[in-house]
Amino acid sequence: MCSSLICFIVSLMGAFVYILKCSDDSFYIGCADDLERRIAEHQTGVFPGYTYARRPVALVWSEYFDRTSDAIAAERKLKGWSRAKKEALIRGDWAGIRQLSRRRGGR
Repeated sequence: MCSSLICFIVSLMGAFVYILKCSDDSFYIGCADDLERRIAEHQTGVFPGYTYARRPVALVWSEYFDRTSDAIAAERKLKGWSRAKKEALIRGDWAGIRQLSRRRGGR
């Protein structure tokens, strides 16, 4: 466990949340402090994992957050979204995201 000062400093460092489109048409959502390096790692298969067998991958969306803790929270939220909602985000379709976020009961 890190000391509270180290945790505080790390939380102030920024990070990217990103979406990759994989060769099988699936999406991968991740978080990284160095986006270019991380995308290269996905492309070359440095770490075995979800994208390893789904290369090549293409970066289709990213956003920078000033605080790593905010990026991690956004990554977790996006992972819970439907494919349609992720596609709307990638297109920048904010009205579509709003529509897809409505409760099915109309409330």
